[in-house]
Amino acid sequence: MRELIERYLAAYNRFDVDGMVATMHREVVFENYTAGVLSVRTFGVDELQHLAQSSSFLFSARRQVILAYEERDGTATAHILFDGTFAVDLPNGVRAGQSITLNGRSEFRQRDGLLVYIGDYSE
Repeated sequence: MRELIERYLAAYNRFDVDGMVATMHREVVFENYTAGVLSVRTFGVDELQHLAQSSSFLFSARRQVILAYEERDGTATAHILFDGTFAVDLPNGVRAGQSITLNGRSEFRQRDGLLVYIGDYSE
């Protein structure tokens, strides 16, 4: 599963939505948790593709790097370092050109050789 996850992250880092989608099962579920609270959930590859396309304008550069990785009971957990530079001003006061660095983890499951679950967790 690690090779599949690395392909997904490489496409993410390149802003390659088609490359990201190529790693996903048509029934993929994506969830994003911030400080333990679910902030986004998509069902199916079309919803996730729409989310990826509509949010890619937020960053002029972004990168996810795997710091640690383990697989257990069909779930892969990757401890991730995320850094990015905002491309636009946001309503919360973040300005274009500002950078962000976060540590988090992502959980993955696969079905039929494709990612069927992606859960991102950050503080």
